[in-house]
Order: sequence, then structure tokens, then C-alpha cells
Amino acid sequence: MGAHDFDLFVIGGGSGGVRAARIAANHGAKVALAEEYRMGGTCVIRGCVPKKLLVYASRFADEFEEAAGFGWTAGKPTFDWSTLIANKDREIARLEGLYTANLERSKVTIFKARATLTGPHTVRLSDRNREISAARILIATGGMANLDTKLPGIEQAIISNEALHLPRLPQRIVVCGGGYIAVEFAGIFHGLGVETTLLYRGEKILRGFDEDMRDGLTEAYTRRGIKIITGTGLSKIETHASGLTLSLKTGGTLETDQVMFAIGRSPNTAGLGLEMAGVKLGSKGEIAVDEFSQTNIAHIHAVGDVTDRVNLTPIAIREGHAFADTVFGGRPTKVDHALIPTAVFATPEIGTVGLSEADARARGHTLDLYKSNFRPMKATLSGATDRTIMKLIVDAASQKVLGVHILGPDAGEIVQMAAIALRLGATKADFDATVALHPSAAEELVTMREKWVPSKA
Repeated sequence: MGAHDFDLFVIGGGSGGVRAARIAANHGAKVALAEEYRMGGTCVIRGCVPKKLLVYASRFADEFEEAAGFGWTAGKPTFDWSTLIANKDREIARLEGLYTANLERSKVTIFKARATLTGPHTVRLSDRNREISAARILIATGGMANLDTKLPGIEQAIISNEALHLPRLPQRIVVCGGGYIAVEFAGIFHGLGVETTLLYRGEKILRGFDEDMRDGLTEAYTRRGIKIITGTGLSKIETHASGLTLSLKTGGTLETDQVMFAIGRSPNTAGLGLEMAGVKLGSKGEIAVDEFSQTNIAHIHAVGDVTDRVNLTPIAIREGHAFADTVFGGRPTKVDHALIPTAVFATPEIGTVGLSEADARARGHTLDLYKSNFRPMKATLSGATDRTIMKLIVDAASQKVLGVHILGPDAGEIVQMAAIALRLGATKADFDATVALHPSAAEELVTMREKWVPSKA
């Protein structure tokens, strides 16, 4: 290490930074990590984990209603928001403690302060008046929720951070956005009994997903009573005694009690002092890195959402681990950003891996398509109206399966396993040769035989 205080200084205590710090320390490096808020980052503290807990809560309304079809009789259920939030907070605190304990077990020095770069090898902590030097620095500060700061009345809006800590449930909410977070929170609030509107400036929600998944979820949400307005945004938010009035850019207004913005996230690079070290940024403010997560400065690296490659927690973890193995473990490791399974935890949920139909065609593939649209077995007695949609994207020449897309219960769980098959290069014949697990929804993936031809209408 020589003249430096540490071999590695990590800025950011999220999933990517924590994994990098632990693995580097296990390789024998002297490591420090600074986190200005809470250990665990976006995913654990204010993202994936607490959101999924709220998703579970929101689905119980369906379970209570559907139980009658299976012979269950119970009194009218009631829901208490404060109990849910207290229990969620207790679980998040437990996980935060585990993150900290794992770092301490690896002998990582933890600074509970904001760290900024003051030079190529130095950082300054907000709680002390001295610089700390490191042979290498890793930036893992994640992303920040976007807000339309020029919108009149924007101070009345909340983002997902605040949505997880509301003192009480509103009777009405408008969620602005059409991506993962907006769609998921719309489902959460509606499931908990809130009159919910989803407002999106684009033509259709969930841009980038397969069209059948987008259309299927739009239809399911509409049947459930979620109002979806597309093709417009807000021009003004006004406060009055009984709530908020939202003016639409296309004319008209919406009356609501709460408005939530989920219009994307941006790399969290502002105020980090990156210019002091000469680190180059991309057009969106992201830290530009190579395939080994190295910036233009040889000893400064970055992983996770701050690089704006694939903004998913498992990818940040992989990038952090690969960085530590490359730099401190003597094992140069690249992260493969292809064939990443992902899910939208709406109700019904979407699970997907590989190419969408549109993406596959854009890449020049001639396709065989297989699609199944059916009523889940549980719904035959419960009376539920949601349908399950499964779709396979197959290259016509090689018969290699290029994409698997599912809308329905446990879609994320099923797609995780399908991702293994795609990574191994499975063909449609491999799917066909796999014995069906009956009765299950997943068996549809291996029993679809007739090619599906999209309507030209």
C-alpha cells in the first residue's frame, strides 16, 4: 500500500459497493467504505426489498376475495397501513444490520459520512476535516429519482422514497410514469384500496418490454379498476382544501389527494468531486467505464447504477464482485450483460428474459412465435378475471429460443429458471422434449406446439 491509508476506498454502501468491499477485503486488501445514509443502498432501504413487501401486502385483497370459491368463509378483512409500515421498517433495519455486520466481519473500515473526491487518490469525509488517501477508489453511489423541477407545484409531489413512509394511505393517488416503479406502485396502491390513476406521457406503459406483455398488463390493470391515461403529462399541480388539482398538458384536470412521480432515475454523480480526479462522465451524467468497470483514470472504478449500464441490483453485485476479483484477486473478470432475467412486480406480474419480438426483428432475425393465453387453474374456482400470457421468441433458422415472456402469477419465479435454459442455448426442440410438470402454469412453456401469427390489424 505504501503511502496510502487504504488499498481501496469505496464510496457508497449499496449492494454493489458492499460486495466489492467485502470481496476485496477477503482478497487481502485494506478497505474502507463510506455511506452517507443507510447501509444497503436503494435496493434494501428504499427500493426492491421494501417495495416487494408492499406488493405482497397488496395481493392479500385478492386472496381474501378468491377464498370464497374454495369454500372459505370469513368476516370482512380490514387493513392497517401503519402496521405494515412498522413491520416493513423492522425488516429493513434487520437487513441493514446484516450488511454492516458482513462488512465488519470482513474487516472493512466503515465511515458513516458523505465522501467526496478531492484529488486522484484522496477523499474527504463530511464529518472530519482531513483527507484520506487510497491506492484505488470505487464509486458505487447508485442513482437518484428524477423530478420535473420546472413543473409548478412540484413540491407537492412525492417519489418512491416518500411513498414507503407515508404517515397514512391517501384515498386517491395519481402515479406519474410508465416504467417499473410507476407500474408497481400503481398496483400496490390499488391493491390496498386506493383509487389509483397511472399517468404516462408515452403511448403505452412499460417501454422496452414485449408488446404482448405491455398490452396484457394494461388490460389487466384496466379490468382491476386502475385508470391509465397515456399521451400526456402534467402542466401544473395546485393545492386546495380538499386535495390537489392536476392540470394535464392536453387539457382537463385530475382531482387527487396525492401525486407520486416515478419518471426514471439518473446517475448519482453530482457533488462527488469527480472533476477533481479527472473522471469523465457520459451524456446522462453517468460515469463512463470499460468492460472491467475502470474509468478513464486507471485507479478509479465505478459499478452499479452510477454507470447506467444495466440498472438492476444483481448486476451491481456482479460488477462489484468482478471488480474485486479483477483488481485484488488476480482474476480478470468481465460481467456479461446479456440474457438478464427481470420482473415487474405488478399484479399480475411480468417475468422476462432475452429479446422481445420487436428487438429480435430489429436484429434481423426471422421468427417463429409461440403464444398461449389462458385462464389460470386457480381462477376456475376463485372467479378471478386475470389471464396468463406466455410467449416464446424463436429464431426460425436455428430454432434457438431468443426470448421468454410471461404475464401471470409467479412469472418472475418461472423466468428465473427459463433464463438458465436460454443461457445454455436451448432450442425449441429442447423445450418440446422437456416433460411437462402437470398441473402447473409453467408447463405451457414446454407444450406450445402451434406457431402463432400476429394479427395484421
